[in-house]
Amino acid sequence: MKPKPKDIDEYIGGFPSDTQKILKSIRATIRKAAPQAEETISYGIPSFKLNGKRIYFAGFKAHIGLYPVTPDVKEKFKKELSRYEGGKGTVRFPLDQPIPYSLIGKIVKFKVRQIAH
Repeated sequence: MKPKPKDIDEYIGGFPSDTQKILKSIRATIRKAAPQAEETISYGIPSFKLNGKRIYFAGFKAHIGLYPVTPDVKEKFKKELSRYEGGKGTVRFPLDQPIPYSLIGKIVKFKVRQIAH
């Protein structure tokens, strides 16, 4: 079992270079959409914490996961998310397809607005 990373840089550094580039871009996308959020590692994966709520992303062998993608997010972005698999509270962006950074930014901004109210 790998030791848990101490920060997001260390987490990203544990992936192949192609995946690192994608993870860095997702991190920058989330940071731009939620500049006031605090970067942390939670449950061993990158997390952005705002007012006690978190948005996570994680790298895997064949995809990137974004969490939590709550029912209201799935409804709001139904059309855009329809091409991606996901489980309860998650969406998976395959590494062999273009990553929808714009969509990720929209989702994060939507979540930030929810958290602020």
